[in-house]
Amino acid sequence: MAYQIDALDRDLITALRRGDRPTVTDLARATGMARGTVQTRLARLIDSGAIVGWGPELASSATGYQVTSFTTLSIAQGALDRVIAALDTLPEVLEVHVTTGRGDLLCRIVARTNDHLHELIQQIVALDGVVRTDSQLALAEPIHRTLADLVAATR
Repeated sequence: MAYQIDALDRDLITALRRGDRPTVTDLARATGMARGTVQTRLARLIDSGAIVGWGPELASSATGYQVTSFTTLSIAQGALDRVIAALDTLPEVLEVHVTTGRGDLLCRIVARTNDHLHELIQQIVALDGVVRTDSQLALAEPIHRTLADLVAATR
């Protein structure tokens, strides 16, 4: 059974989202929990897989990746695992989702320029098992949320 996040976990996640690498003492103060409770709950959130990383969020434009593409891939029968493994070797492919509908995979890809994106798409099209691609470029990102934001906002 999946770990169920409760109100105290939400308070802890909210406090984590607010601070720059807060200490356990900072989190205890922000949530009103005892330090031991904070440590225990953090350990449980990590062990359950609810918290999957601690790295900073980066703005793609600030890191030189000006182009974001959502690319749908149609995959030949029986080639799904092979294509996913090949996509995993391309660091610009940030996300891959197995989907329903017209395509089989939906990829979020970042590139430095449109020419760079074209090169990446050509590499993807050349993968054994990729039948077709369809790309949409993101023009702007007026809303950006994470699951931590959602959990923190759910009361």
